[in-house]
Amino acid sequence: MSTPDWRNFEPVLIPDIADLDQIDVYEKHGGYNALRSVFEDKDKWPEPKSVTNEVKAANIRGRGGAGFNAGLKWSFMPPSDGGPRYLACNGDESEPGTFKDRKIFEYNPHLFIEGALIAAYAMDVTTIYVYIRGEYKAYIDMMGKAIQDAYDKGYIGENLFGTDRKIDFYVYSGAGAYICGEETAMLESLEGKRGYPRTKPPFPAQKGLWGRPTTINNIETLAHVPGVINNGADWFKNIGAENHPGPVLYGISGHVNRPGVYELPSGVPVLELIHEVAGGIRNDKKLKAVIPGGSSTPVLRADQLDGITMDADSLRTVGSMMGTAGMVVMDEDTDMVDVLWRIAHFYHHESCGQCTPCREGTGWLEKILLKIKNGEGEVKDLDLLLDLTTQMEGRTICALADAAAWPVRHTINRFRDEFEARCKKSVHALA
Repeated sequence: MSTPDWRNFEPVLIPDIADLDQIDVYEKHGGYNALRSVFEDKDKWPEPKSVTNEVKAANIRGRGGAGFNAGLKWSFMPPSDGGPRYLACNGDESEPGTFKDRKIFEYNPHLFIEGALIAAYAMDVTTIYVYIRGEYKAYIDMMGKAIQDAYDKGYIGENLFGTDRKIDFYVYSGAGAYICGEETAMLESLEGKRGYPRTKPPFPAQKGLWGRPTTINNIETLAHVPGVINNGADWFKNIGAENHPGPVLYGISGHVNRPGVYELPSGVPVLELIHEVAGGIRNDKKLKAVIPGGSSTPVLRADQLDGITMDADSLRTVGSMMGTAGMVVMDEDTDMVDVLWRIAHFYHHESCGQCTPCREGTGWLEKILLKIKNGEGEVKDLDLLLDLTTQMEGRTICALADAAAWPVRHTINRFRDEFEARCKKSVHALA
């Protein structure tokens, strides 16, 4: 696969336009034309299903971590029976290393709103909720204003574009629970309940919010929809990696000179993102490791990165995942034992406690890693940790246990010498 021409890429989601968060500026640059088109251009969009089919053909892979085709997900919604139907937009963004949706909230909220409204039209949805983590108070206020402005302009509400369609749109604030980023826990939270993930089936498309058909999409995923409607599926598919196309908001943090969120095509080489886009490793240090897509995605050693690009297929070849494209870059001085303990502490703290393998397993992972971190571990503790991960993965209602297990397994396997060295010091000191 050829490397995309990222150096000449013109941003789509976060273009360099001043005050684009203001609805008048957004309209001036073609905003809400895509929404108007799906309502009014019956030659191009004869029925809502044609919108779903175009989005499906574009292969907008979910940007929230799972990477599932958004249009295909829309197609799972059953035919309308005249009752309420929901779209839940996931802006919880609580995974360490992930901070890209906030850029849309701040700089281009109407692009996301327009995408969500198009999705609602395509699936005959009556109400849209955007769920935003409570720590994002400023962004919650920004979204509230943008939605009200869209109401005032007639893009949300009753009799949309002269039809009998009514769509309502609400902002909902989370309360600081990472588990509510899991789609069914988010539904429970929206209903005013404790954020416990639901068993599936039934799936949300059949029985979601208040027992009604519901689709859940990520903020960035929906922000891609207006571009596909305006320019066609082929336009989107010709950006970036063949099997994981489109622009991506890369959130690059850690030991780089220019951390931040960068919009570029999918499929950009990891090393080019680090050394060219993010300005290289700070203080002229050497690269040691990268977590490519948020804290749950398996860490990669520097010597695994040659030729690896930021797309699902390439990252799979080295045993990792795209996730949210939240890249955490670590230099040669990074203590991998300390990094892994911090990650394990996070997942233990954020486990909702519903499933025993997760509730107990995350606690034991943190406890054993703290023992090793403090120089009190033994080499056999490493094998115990690896065994624990096999007892957790795939044995719970949601994937939090998997998200806790993967970093432990892969960090120990890929940096075992560091962990053994820490353990050996302890054993030698006791001898």
